[in-house]
Amino acid sequence: MKVQWTSKASSDLLRLYEHLRLVPPEAAARVVRQLTQAPTRLFDFPRLGEKLEAYEPREVRRIIVGNYEMRYEIANGAINILRLWHGRENRTNETEN
Repeated sequence: MKVQWTSKASSDLLRLYEHLRLVPPEAAARVVRQLTQAPTRLFDFPRLGEKLEAYEPREVRRIIVGNYEMRYEIANGAINILRLWHGRENRTNETEN
């Protein structure tokens, strides 16, 4: 299985990095590194995350990485990272790919 980041997830990572530029660079780099490495856990356990029933019949799941939520979909032999948010962000108008 391979991991692919959607354009929305990549934009989310960039947006979060831009926000983190206000903290010390080492802390920002650590958070971004944790977020980009988190999907590697899914190679061995792709169904590790909580399944989000609202997206059935798609298999959309989420994992928590520190203060961040990462949503992903298992489809066609790949793990597609869909979205990424800080836990305090307002996500009421956000949609998945």
